[in-house]
Amino acid sequence: MQRIAEPHILKDCQPPALLMHGDILCTDDLAYQRFRRKVRNPAWQARVLSRPIWWRRLLARIARFISKRQGQTKPTEVMDVNDDAVQRCFQEHGVSLLIHGHTHRPAVHHLKLGKQSLRRIVLGDWHETRGSVLRLKDGQADLLVLERKPDGQLTLQTAA
Repeated sequence: MQRIAEPHILKDCQPPALLMHGDILCTDDLAYQRFRRKVRNPAWQARVLSRPIWWRRLLARIARFISKRQGQTKPTEVMDVNDDAVQRCFQEHGVSLLIHGHTHRPAVHHLKLGKQSLRRIVLGDWHETRGSVLRLKDGQADLLVLERKPDGQLTLQTAA
């Protein structure tokens, strides 16, 4: 496994795909964007990483708790990607396929930008009974949703 810089263009599929976390596309969530700038600052990261592991784990638990509480009160459209930011992303990188996560709502979105057909694949988060994965097969990217039924059986479905 190798860590890649973000954003990253995956050239092994057709069409080439832009991979990113996706949080930078949520431009309407101003509080999150301030948080993002802070935690991605190398000086802040160095300070946090210099602390003991128990302290970092506590900080992470507190951050998740605060994020969950804020997510319960923010309107869904504020926490989702901004359409203009998505269009700019496609234009800036010259791709027609964008793959990201962050919003935790797995889906395949089909868009038009002028005459160009675009596709945005959103990976979801993982729970005890549901998860999503990206399948790259024969150069094609597909979103698969994995579900565990009450009887323990796993099903795998292709998202449209």
